[in-house]
Amino acid sequence: MNYWLAKSEPEAYSWSQLVKDGKTAWTGVRNFQARNNLRAMKQGDAVCFYHSVTDKEVVGIARVAREFYPDATATEGDWSCVDLEPLKALIKPVTLEAIKADAILQGMPLVKQSRLSVTPLTKMQFDQLLRLAETRL
Repeated sequence: MNYWLAKSEPEAYSWSQLVKDGKTAWTGVRNFQARNNLRAMKQGDAVCFYHSVTDKEVVGIARVAREFYPDATATEGDWSCVDLEPLKALIKPVTLEAIKADAILQGMPLVKQSRLSVTPLTKMQFDQLLRLAETRL
């Protein structure tokens, strides 16, 4: 299994909306590196759902329900999306401040490449996020 972090502004698409919908196509990614990360996702991979801009915190764990396919929202170019489904809300959201203060997490792409909307995580980083969130899968 691989581990990922996907960012969304809660006003655009929130964790609660994903839970309500039960599944969504993760569309609209228009950065080549983030697109390549989408293409590397495999069915069953764990995805940390991060609220960006306003809340700046990891709020839930989703999983890849369908591997990459063409993004129907793209009017030109070779863009991809995946389907995500909610797995579990975090008991205690993990803030960006907590991530930056943690020795294991401060190397996450979220900190170093903050503009990327889809980034990989190591198993150690994923496990540490769960520890800080006081959540078990």
